[in-house]
Amino acid sequence: MTQEQVIPVVSGQRITPFLTFSGNAEEAMNYYVRIFPNSKLVSLRRYTKDDRGVEGNILNGIIEILGQSFMVLDMDKESCPDFTWAVSFYLECKDDEEFEVIFGGLKSDGKVLMGPVEMNDFSKVTWVTDCFGVTWQLVLRKKA
Repeated sequence: MTQEQVIPVVSGQRITPFLTFSGNAEEAMNYYVRIFPNSKLVSLRRYTKDDRGVEGNILNGIIEILGQSFMVLDMDKESCPDFTWAVSFYLECKDDEEFEVIFGGLKSDGKVLMGPVEMNDFSKVTWVTDCFGVTWQLVLRKKA
């Protein structure tokens, strides 16, 4: 199998977020597809007995969240780095309903770091770290 067959091309993106999990990548992928509207699982490849990794875990996977591709991987717990809010994903929500659906899903098992509050040009701003330790900034612009 060639490398091109192993890792699908993420079309239209030159920079793609790559999230590394310590054995729960599939759970995270399913969580994000459930939380974010218009999201989907694009591809999934598991470690086999011949790969360096835990057989059955995710060697590489791609999910699409609101049109943005994310790659994911499982790594052994000893080597896997922790997520930190020093890096976060910024999402400008299209309307109040989208904001509330996504915020509600992320905060349900996560931790709200700030907000939601009104700030400058935004009617709502929040920072929330989800149950996997990934931090999201959600904003909703004020209507003109």
